[in-house]
Amino acid sequence: MGRRRQAREIALQALYIIDTSGTAEEEAFAIVNRREEPGDEATLGFARELLRGATLHRPELDRLIEGAAQNWALGRMAAVDRNVLRLSAFELLHRLETPVNVVIDEAIEIVRKYSTEDSTRFINGILDTLKEHRK
Repeated sequence: MGRRRQAREIALQALYIIDTSGTAEEEAFAIVNRREEPGDEATLGFARELLRGATLHRPELDRLIEGAAQNWALGRMAAVDRNVLRLSAFELLHRLETPVNVVIDEAIEIVRKYSTEDSTRFINGILDTLKEHRK
């Protein structure tokens, strides 16, 4: 697994912990890194940047995701799917150096690993809609 994918997975796991248990961002990041094989500083730095961005921009991201998810409230989405969307939406909208197709492909591969095959179509559809908000 590449370092960027590893960073995205670390950030996703921390977002999931924050979302499902209300744990603070730094504590969630520490929990994930106690369980996982320690990454190098660049990988951990990218993971931390993704986590911080998704956390700071969460209200905006949630609003955009719900708008794109027509008739799907965030609370009705599987927790993994919801957090993959938050993470990917942050990267799509705020990390413009990452190509759109890379963000979407990474999200699909991650959701395939942590969720269901049905979720891949759901995530792809929402991110495809959200890419229109990229500046």
